[in-house]
Amino acid sequence: MSERLDIAIIVGSLRARSYNRCFAEFIRSRYASSYRAEFADIGVLPHYNQDNELDPGPEVAAFKRQIAVADGVVIVTPEFNWSIPGVLKNAIDWLSRVDKALIGKPVMVAGVSGGSRGTLRAQLQLRQILQSNGVNVKLLPPAGNEVLIGDAAQKFDETGALVDQELIAYMDGVMKRFQEWIRS
Repeated sequence: MSERLDIAIIVGSLRARSYNRCFAEFIRSRYASSYRAEFADIGVLPHYNQDNELDPGPEVAAFKRQIAVADGVVIVTPEFNWSIPGVLKNAIDWLSRVDKALIGKPVMVAGVSGGSRGTLRAQLQLRQILQSNGVNVKLLPPAGNEVLIGDAAQKFDETGALVDQELIAYMDGVMKRFQEWIRS
């Protein structure tokens, strides 16, 4: 058996029981034999301010350190107004400055929505941001790896557990390919 990888999971929703948080919890628990997954808390980060980027404070320093030492990052985002949440963009802005903790980092994106289209628009925007200068991640290719979960109420039970067996089987393949992507 190969050694487990350390991944940081960033959830773009701050709501404690959001579908995106539930999905991130699913990833953390189901793939525990392959990944040591820890949440990177973006809710504690102050608003990005270039005046403070050289001495950003302990919350930002700890967040950036967590991302820097991770073997890979999973970003799970909701879609707000056809876009990513501002709190997620703020976190990426902090990561793109000074030590630029995301450059070359293997990243996978996913998202859950109550609507039928999943988080398509948010993920398209997020992929664009993740390829920009200062961020420039090693993004898991979308072909065969897109995690656009729509109609969440039919895929999660009342406790927040993912119960859609077809989606679970699909995720088994995606997470295996992400592990290979990180190791490549």
